[in-house]
Amino acid sequence: QVRLAESGGGLVQAGGSLRLSCAASSRDFSAAIMAWYRQTPGNQRELVARITGGGETMYVNSVKDRFTISRVNDKNTLYLQMNTLKPEDTGLYVCNMYRASVDRNYWGQGTQVTVSS
Repeated sequence: QVRLAESGGGLVQAGGSLRLSCAASSRDFSAAIMAWYRQTPGNQRELVARITGGGETMYVNSVKDRFTISRVNDKNTLYLQMNTLKPEDTGLYVCNMYRASVDRNYWGQGTQVTVSS
């Protein structure tokens, strides 16, 4: 059974940094596409960053040059380094795994990031 557990969120001032982690219980983590999504009240869930098993990354324009997604396959862990945080970065950051072998998505419960002005 796949489980995703996020951590690292918190309350920070604008300009600060946070590092989010997602610990995955999965037998094929290294082959899965991993991503961070952001949920905010009144807004659509937004893809923030994505990384393939081979380390190829993509980012939403609003976080380019500020956020870095990475993974350590030996530890079954996904990270999101968030720098120069802005109030508009506030939201529930949710870890996502897509396993192509079974064409199935898995979701964590999320970790809250709140950036004050």
